[in-house]
Amino acid sequence: MIGYGRGMTENLQRPVLTPPDGQTKVLLHSCCAPCSGEVMEAMTASAIDYTIFFYNPNIHPKEEYILRKEENIRFAEKHGVPFVDADYDTVNWFRRARGMEFEPERGLRCTMCFDMRFERTALYAHENGFPVITSSLGISRWKNMTQINGSGERAAAHYPGISYWTFNWRKGGGAARMIEISKREHFYQQEYCGCVYSLRDTNAHRVAQGREEIRIGEMYYGEE
Repeated sequence: MIGYGRGMTENLQRPVLTPPDGQTKVLLHSCCAPCSGEVMEAMTASAIDYTIFFYNPNIHPKEEYILRKEENIRFAEKHGVPFVDADYDTVNWFRRARGMEFEPERGLRCTMCFDMRFERTALYAHENGFPVITSSLGISRWKNMTQINGSGERAAAHYPGISYWTFNWRKGGGAARMIEISKREHFYQQEYCGCVYSLRDTNAHRVAQGREEIRIGEMYYGEE
């Protein structure tokens, strides 16, 4: 059982969470520290035994990938949560994204990306005895919950005895606590979804508004 680590918001009122089928062991796919902070603390508060699985070959450039991963590792180590650092196989991701370079956000490219990441998560769960997988991706208001849950359920269906937990982490104050935790921990604040095409489109939008392009590694929650 994972206990509270120093600095966790144990005073916040949260419902007791129960993973599917009454399981207490969960593999949490994490996309970044800001999104996973509240999910981690919510599961800790419910005495769920969980491990973080960081597999995000979509994140570009590598400088951004390392920033996001190291923030996640820092928070996991602070609270004694196991962290699995999976492969950064960008070649495979770009191969699968071929032909989808100009898909809009939340389009087919995003579905492919979720499928790829959850397929690897489900495989690791199958090989290492995790009956439940879930993801911090859904806590972001920029993401489509139905799209994410569909990818998670498809991935889990490949292996008997594994289920995808479709819990909506945004509800019950989860979205607000996500920001509160991010500010408390001074997490790195990424300004785009993660992939090179998201970076391209976000910069184009910013330039059209007369704003500067994204400068990687400069923004942190809780700072001016």
